Amino acid sequence: MTQNPPDLNPPTSAYIHIPFCRRRCFYCDFPISVLGNQQRGETSGTVEGYVELLCTEIAATPKLNPHPLQTVFFGGGTPSLLSVPQLETILAHLDRRFGIAPTAEISMEMDPGTFDLAHLQGYLAAGINRISLGVQALDDATLERCGRFHRTADVYRAVDWLHQVAMANWSLDLISGLPHQTLETWETGLSKAVALQPHHLSIYDLTIEPQTVFARRYQPGDAPLPTDDQTATMYRTAQAFLTDQGYDHYEVSNYAQPGHQCQHNLTYWRNQSYYGFGLGATSYTQHQRVSRPRTLGTYGEWVEAFRQSGGVHTEPPTPPKEQLLDRLMVGLRLREGISGEDLRSHCAPQTWAILQQTLKPHIEQGFVILEGDAWDNLHCLRLSDPEGFLFSNVVLSDCFRALEDWGDR
Repeated sequence: MTQNPPDLNPPTSAYIHIPFCRRRCFYCDFPISVLGNQQRGETSGTVEGYVELLCTEIAATPKLNPHPLQTVFFGGGTPSLLSVPQLETILAHLDRRFGIAPTAEISMEMDPGTFDLAHLQGYLAAGINRISLGVQALDDATLERCGRFHRTADVYRAVDWLHQVAMANWSLDLISGLPHQTLETWETGLSKAVALQPHHLSIYDLTIEPQTVFARRYQPGDAPLPTDDQTATMYRTAQAFLTDQGYDHYEVSNYAQPGHQCQHNLTYWRNQSYYGFGLGATSYTQHQRVSRPRTLGTYGEWVEAFRQSGGVHTEPPTPPKEQLLDRLMVGLRLREGISGEDLRSHCAPQTWAILQQTLKPHIEQGFVILEGDAWDNLHCLRLSDPEGFLFSNVVLSDCFRALEDWGDR
């Protein structure tokens, strides 16, 4: 039986969930609270009350590392609905509790159409030094079909502001596999996106999640959605085009110019510890994954109970089998893969043998690459690009099934 390894890398990253949106996009199943088209942090008592709750949770959380935070990520929802003073308040609480390194990457997701130049300048003055712009598509008809609040004019205006302030590190999101999307319109969108000169691009394939508007309208693979073969072609097209444009395909869905990989997200993909704060957020500290409630009322009750407990999480440590599955699931998303030493630290001899047997056909197909002379001298285990990435779900599903009967060893 393997034991939980010691937490040799206590957290130096923090995720902050800001759950507010103008409206809910038709593909979204994230934990959010809809404000409508007019309200934002400056005018909403709901947002102000949430910021107070968030700061209470931060203040009640034990500091687990003597070193300061190296990355902070404001995700959502729509963090760009925060007022500048609200952002400053959250960052001040983080700094007071954990410290924030002077060189820390501090990222903020922003939706075009929810901020102006003054807000952007205020966010940067508060400490934001990386922006993730939620574009999703660069034509108005597609944006409308997705239930997005913004339009392409908002995107170009927002990007112009980013260039005005000489934003040195910003990313742009796109979604493939959307209704009525064709290979031609996808190629056009990619070209338009690169012309905006982002330092980083995230390319996500649409997933039809239960309880969403899209789930009520569409069945996966049925028109007007592209077929699986068409979305696979879109993936290969993006990989070929973006790498030709100088972007490094460093993760299944992410491309970066040199020096612009998202350091915060690398924390997740390397299965390292991180703090998580806010409604619906998950933290991973001391081998415990703790998920917060997904509604404002229940989150408020949770924060009060957490504060009264003295900052104690009662969830048990993640069992070793789940740690191994987590390591495979996130680590194989990276082009660098998983080091042999790291993988061995999560494996009992039995599971090491199971992995070898399970992955053998995928290695023969060229989906999985084994770097090193052999398993006994494994340097790295990774997926090929793009085919291994495309079939990553198949590879992982086979691993999960093979390990089902292993038990918590």
